[in-house]
Amino acid sequence: MAKKVIIDCDAGVDDALALILAFHSPELEVRAVTGVNGNVPLRLVYPNIKKVLSLLRPPCKPWIARGADRPLTGQGANAHDVHGGNGLGGAVIRDYGKMEWWRSFRRPAHELICEMGAADPGAITLIAVGPLTNLALALEHDPEAMKALREVVIMGGAVRTRGNITPHAEFNIYVDPLAASRVFSSGLPIRLVPLDVTRQMALTPAIMKNRIGEMENEFVRFVYESTGYDRAAERFLGGKEAFYLHDPLAVGTVILPHLMGVEGTDLRVVIEPGERFGKTEEVKNENPGRGRVNVGFKVNADEFLNLFISRLKE
Repeated sequence: MAKKVIIDCDAGVDDALALILAFHSPELEVRAVTGVNGNVPLRLVYPNIKKVLSLLRPPCKPWIARGADRPLTGQGANAHDVHGGNGLGGAVIRDYGKMEWWRSFRRPAHELICEMGAADPGAITLIAVGPLTNLALALEHDPEAMKALREVVIMGGAVRTRGNITPHAEFNIYVDPLAASRVFSSGLPIRLVPLDVTRQMALTPAIMKNRIGEMENEFVRFVYESTGYDRAAERFLGGKEAFYLHDPLAVGTVILPHLMGVEGTDLRVVIEPGERFGKTEEVKNENPGRGRVNVGFKVNADEFLNLFISRLKE
């Protein structure tokens, strides 16, 4: 039986690739896609979700909902330098707007998450691949509904490795560290997919040429355009050596849980201003069970890449 999932995302390039992987995987039933400010502002996140669904054309239309347009406190950040002005690396979805491949939820995303969790206790896996603002709001709105979730899989954090927005912090956690702190200390069953493992998941020019280059369809075209891969020059634009599959790996660990080895770890997020702001760090927990998170430190990179590439087929 397919696992029922909600994907909470900030609709950048790797979020879009994660959605392609999820909707092309019979192991998953994507019930909803919710948006949150992060890689790009919410005003771009929500249309980008629609654009990717227009590319995918799912036979069972998921619910979509707008979430938080700012972090719980502070100004947050965006990552246009990585995801481009439109958040999809400049990729164009040709059939966007011709038909609605979604059902619009008219209330905030955190309410949709709570309603789905409460309606189907023990069945819904929430995959969060953006800042955790919507999850924190859902915990405040209806903590019992959140406790009814089967699992929460989060792409975020740099636990035993360097950050990617500061030397200490990973982007998703840095954008809203207060939200992340509340989620990690909630007691929910969390599996964290941090930079410690996602940095092992990359599309390289060799992979683009020798493996993805063997296929021709709209999804492969989107991969080329969104990641900025120049087929003629056999390199990524801007001189990048690789494009990391951070968010797709989070989806992959739900499809194939054995992909990633985890350790039960007590975590805290640094919310105080300063050099370490937004850092996800291991601590000795004085309240056992409240901050314990299953953190991924080992991953089968080859098996995941095989999975991801195979699901680019139409």
